[in-house]
Amino acid sequence: MELGIRNQVAFVTGAGNGIGWACAQVLAREGCRVVVADIDAHAAGRAAQAIEQAGGSALALTLDVGRPQAVRDAVATVLAHWGAIEILLNNAGFSRDSAIGAMSDAQWTDVLTVNLSGAFHCIREIAPHMVARKFGRIVNMASRAHFGDINKANYSAAKAGVIGMTKALALELGEHGITVNAVAPGIIQTARVRNLPQFAGIESRSLGAMPIKRIGRPEEVADAVAFLASARAAFITGEVLHISGGRYG
Repeated sequence: MELGIRNQVAFVTGAGNGIGWACAQVLAREGCRVVVADIDAHAAGRAAQAIEQAGGSALALTLDVGRPQAVRDAVATVLAHWGAIEILLNNAGFSRDSAIGAMSDAQWTDVLTVNLSGAFHCIREIAPHMVARKFGRIVNMASRAHFGDINKANYSAAKAGVIGMTKALALELGEHGITVNAVAPGIIQTARVRNLPQFAGIESRSLGAMPIKRIGRPEEVADAVAFLASARAAFITGEVLHISGGRYG
């Protein structure tokens, strides 16, 4: 299926590893020029190099999405380099799980800052350029955890906020030719998830609630992101696509 995104500039946060890296690869294979933005400079550089070695076009940026000035600088760099940003994938995020009584201020604030405020910072900088061009695709990384999950009050709150922001901005930006959607993965096979000390319990609990009895793959999330970023999804906005093997609650 031709997605109609060849030569478009895709700005992908948290693109050095895991789901973000899978998304960057799929977008590059579809012909996008990919901004590989990650707080880990080595991971961003390695990912961008791999895209270019495969015949694609990539720009590595070290970026902490929780810092508004860093986002402004990154967007200015991309616009100076490629002149436009047609696709924004807000993927940067992490969890810091804890029972509520033991959750520290830092655990709460850090998770909200990156997962929710980080997406806001990027949209605030990039959306005006999309408005000026009367075109844009914004895809936000939510999570099945927006329904709630054990020891994830911070993460669940952040991802529920991402969905609320997605729906609000779909209404605000639609008249300017910009779609805003979210994907909400369930348990996905990434190194970060596999290395969690509580992984065995998470896997068992997840599989017990899933009609499809396996863990998802990063590429399955990436394919959905690429579709929502494509010309094929021009009449879809304000939606949340769950990629969770049928698990919702």
